[in-house]
Amino acid sequence: MSEVKDRILAATRATVLAEGYAALSMRKVAASAGVPLSQIHYHFGSKEQLVLATLLAEDARLLHRQQALYAGDEPLSVQWRRACDYLDEDVESGYVRILHELTAAGWSNDSVKAELLRLLEGWREVLTEGFGSAAGRGVDFGPLTVEQVVALVAAAFIGAESMILTGQESAGMPVRAALRAVGDVIEAAEIRAATEVPS
Repeated sequence: MSEVKDRILAATRATVLAEGYAALSMRKVAASAGVPLSQIHYHFGSKEQLVLATLLAEDARLLHRQQALYAGDEPLSVQWRRACDYLDEDVESGYVRILHELTAAGWSNDSVKAELLRLLEGWREVLTEGFGSAAGRGVDFGPLTVEQVVALVAAAFIGAESMILTGQESAGMPVRAALRAVGDVIEAAEIRAATEVPS
């Protein structure tokens, strides 16, 4: 990627985090990046494509990180806790904010929605592979299929992200602590499974 494109993407990221997607303008990004407005039009074409490119650049790295997590043979409880660590990192880095800003934009913009669905499909595939691998190692999900588990996990994390971003996390609504406690539930199930005597 060219140095100019890198500067534009960095400026876009900073502007979205500071002001939100709705207030973002290509003119503001150009001024922040120190480039002519024509360069943004040349490289990205539209505001939507500019922010999508910003998100996708970061998403590719995070998806690779998640693939590496679930590719290992660590217990699922360990992987779950690390996923909770990653949530903390992604909230802090601003990735979650940009993802949710674009999700809101996708409600009324079909091209943004299509790109987001493609992006989220990559995460679904990684989770399906990871939880499928756990099932292959003997993790029992009870009556739930791997696909159903993945749907619930995705809903839990996306919902948690939304609650964190909107300030709902509190002592009375301990969102991240609740997610981490699921790791304890998984570990207890792993211990029971390891100590059960076959009949």
